[in-house]
Amino acid sequence: MIVFQTIADVIRTCLGPRAMMKMLLDPTGGIVMTNDGNAILREIQVQHPAAKSMIEISRTQDEEVGDGTTSVIILAGEMLAVAEQFLEQQMHPTIIISAYRQALEDMLDTLKEISTPVDTSDRSMMLKIVHSAINTKALSRWSELACGIALDAVRTVELEDNGRKEIDIKKYAKVEKVPGGIIEDSCVLKGVMVNKDVTHPRMKRMIREPRIVLLDCSLEYKKGESQTDIEISKEEDFARILQMEEEYIQQICEDIIRLKPDLVFTEKGISDLAQHYLMKANISAIRRVRKTDNNRIARACGARIVSRTDELREEDVGTGAGLFEVKKIGDEYFTFVTECKDPKACTILLRGASKEILAEVERNLQDAMQVCRNVLLDPFLLPGGGAVEMAVSKRLTERSRALTGIEQWPYRAVAQALEVIPRTLIQNCGASTIRVLTSLRAKHTQDNSVCWGVDGETGCLSDMSSLGIWEPLAVKAQTYKTAVETAILLLRIDDIVSGHKKKDKEEQMGGQGCVDA
Repeated sequence: MIVFQTIADVIRTCLGPRAMMKMLLDPTGGIVMTNDGNAILREIQVQHPAAKSMIEISRTQDEEVGDGTTSVIILAGEMLAVAEQFLEQQMHPTIIISAYRQALEDMLDTLKEISTPVDTSDRSMMLKIVHSAINTKALSRWSELACGIALDAVRTVELEDNGRKEIDIKKYAKVEKVPGGIIEDSCVLKGVMVNKDVTHPRMKRMIREPRIVLLDCSLEYKKGESQTDIEISKEEDFARILQMEEEYIQQICEDIIRLKPDLVFTEKGISDLAQHYLMKANISAIRRVRKTDNNRIARACGARIVSRTDELREEDVGTGAGLFEVKKIGDEYFTFVTECKDPKACTILLRGASKEILAEVERNLQDAMQVCRNVLLDPFLLPGGGAVEMAVSKRLTERSRALTGIEQWPYRAVAQALEVIPRTLIQNCGASTIRVLTSLRAKHTQDNSVCWGVDGETGCLSDMSSLGIWEPLAVKAQTYKTAVETAILLLRIDDIVSGHKKKDKEEQMGGQGCVDA
């Protein structure tokens, strides 16, 4: 139990708008500065097997809903802490587990009851929700800019197919970090940016309304998969081989030129001869583009990626982009395909003073985009600031009175454990924990006080609906599920057996035997 408490205590100060940051040294000697629960635990090295499972739940939370990584660790640690007294009283873990299971079902039902639906087309409301997520991060100083960026990016990649919404942030909303400038220079591009330059210096670096062709084949002569030897008996044969190579490249370039594109992207290489032919036809070419970048360009400008040049058709050409240009930022060249008509992919360009700041801003933005995505997929909201925890805790305490037998005690303990979130918020902003928490409990006994929670900035009681602090239902539900299920899983463990010690001893004995001989 001490292990979980230790991990929860490390993370505890990272909750809320007054959160402290942690500075971590990674194995390569770089530094990470963050208050994101998942990012901290990812860098911490632990030996205890149960502690590793705690770290795993933070990652699960991050992958599933992208936010609430700190709350889930604090809550899971508290769930196990309140179970300790029952284990000391010789209560069987199975009884505690069944009480926890029952409590989890009731918690999820209560969440659905107190949640309020949201109109996802209301931009100001959506910005408020994202603001609540960003407010606890280092990015809170630029929250208006960050909220706008996150919302625009998610709206861009939103795709509705056969009545099913698909929002794939990981694939289609790429964050490009360019050190230099200031954070206010960051923006969402209506298109895609790639860290590449044109292959030939005389190719055009700016084209209005380009016709774009995307390839994933190389524009050079095919080399054999394995080592190939050719024996030549006559001198003309060698000239013929060179001629065949040139004819092949000329043929694939003619296949491309036939469609009159202005711009060619390929995932493989482009030979010097192919560059020459394309330049003569006034076509700009960019080579060795990543597959993920190629997919994004395809979604942004409406082109199709083609594997063979002889299969190129008119419908494969992308005409959705308004502008292609190559710009130099710092000492690197970047290709921009922007002003797209209806892009379904975008690039978020981040500027900032140093790599560490940019890495933290990117983590915060990812959380904000995940929150947007959750609300668009499941448009229900809950009040933030510990108000939900207090409301659910009150509901569980009421229901525990109807239970009979010893299961009611662990069930009631879950209600107590939930209070750790408002308690931590109060602690982190330096207010009097006991006084504020007692008055919050008293407030929740009154009618229509579900939205009352702790203002994380001042530590006073506030109505969260008037402050505009909201959280998506998906994040809260996932936090509770993950925390309680982890507690259940770890309560099932009654012993930890190490499989290493005996083996090491045998090796030592064997080693000593050799010395004696």
